[in-house]
Amino acid sequence: MNRRFPVDRLTGATLAPTSDLLSVEEPLLVLVNQKPFATLMRTPGDDPALVEGFLFAESLVSQPSEILSMRASDHPTSQEMHVEIPISQAAQLPAVRSIYLSSSCGVCGRTSIEDLLDRISPIPPLAIDPQILTTLPAKLAAAQQQFPATGGVHAAARFNAAGALMDLAEDVGRHNALDKLIGRAFRAGQLPLQNQILVMTSRASFDIVQKAAMAGLPVVATLGAASSLAADLAARAGLALHCFVRAQGLVTIRSNP
Repeated sequence: MNRRFPVDRLTGATLAPTSDLLSVEEPLLVLVNQKPFATLMRTPGDDPALVEGFLFAESLVSQPSEILSMRASDHPTSQEMHVEIPISQAAQLPAVRSIYLSSSCGVCGRTSIEDLLDRISPIPPLAIDPQILTTLPAKLAAAQQQFPATGGVHAAARFNAAGALMDLAEDVGRHNALDKLIGRAFRAGQLPLQNQILVMTSRASFDIVQKAAMAGLPVVATLGAASSLAADLAARAGLALHCFVRAQGLVTIRSNP
């Protein structure tokens, strides 16, 4: 989703008024069993998949049947998603849990990251020819729809081991794009996503690796750099991490630095 804004564009020595498309960023309040749980700053569109992927990554649900109902608010001045899950799952919610997630933050508001690490099981390795990985950024870019119009969104895509595109999602937030991607697979009963490759236009941050590991993705390839915590988590989960992926080459993070 995009909106057009008036801008002044400087080209060489000429300053001229014109207009430009900007990617929309708006808040979505997620309520679980009628209680506020998180506010997600996201690009509107495919909100159910975003919420499903987010709740899966938060370990509130493990299969689609555990989402008893989901409905968007019809209030004209608010954007809300109301989710009902079994009481046993809802019992995992702290007494007070209202997380604000900006479009650049995947695990903001957490009191500890150890609980994330404890939820991740080892992932069976997937051997991939590095030459295949170097072809994926171009395939991802060719499939993007929002980025060519605004330059203001990230993309998350999954490919099979042969390098064929399986699915792609875009959002102003890198973690939102990944939640949408995982949410669709979650809804279709396709998790874990073994034998597939995740490609992100972003850097490899802790939240990206955590969500990939939760979804069972054995290979993560990013156009940007990796953080040290992301590298540590990838090694612990048995996940292959490749960064600065370009047609000319890539950097593979070793499991034992």
